[in-house]
Amino acid sequence: MQPTETQMTIREMCDTFDVTPRTLRFYESKELLFPKRDGQKRLFTKRDRARLKLILRGKRFGFSLEEIRQLLDLYHVGDQQHTQMNRTLEIAHDRLNDLIGQRDELDSAIDDLREQIKWGEKIVSSMNQARKAAE
Repeated sequence: MQPTETQMTIREMCDTFDVTPRTLRFYESKELLFPKRDGQKRLFTKRDRARLKLILRGKRFGFSLEEIRQLLDLYHVGDQQHTQMNRTLEIAHDRLNDLIGQRDELDSAIDDLREQIKWGEKIVSSMNQARKAAE
């Protein structure tokens, strides 16, 4: 079996999606991708490329592999992706709320650290002034 325009080798997939062969093999082992086999060679179809694009996007947004698998599996429900889209929106809303909460926690930690730095700088400054006065 030779690669065709609709099939890509593992190297072509890696170059196209900026992933490693190990990443592709991992997603295959988790049954998220299903490349065709020609001996030891993996040939990825247009469907695999679409799935990988969705996997990478889901990972970027912080979706778990299980959530991604569920969303990919819902593609075949047969309702013009209505169920898939609804579930995607549910997960996306939950993830957005999580990210906003994390951002709020980071903003608070940043503010606290800035205050501690200001306090530390004042202490060091007064120590330096006291040292100069003693000299």
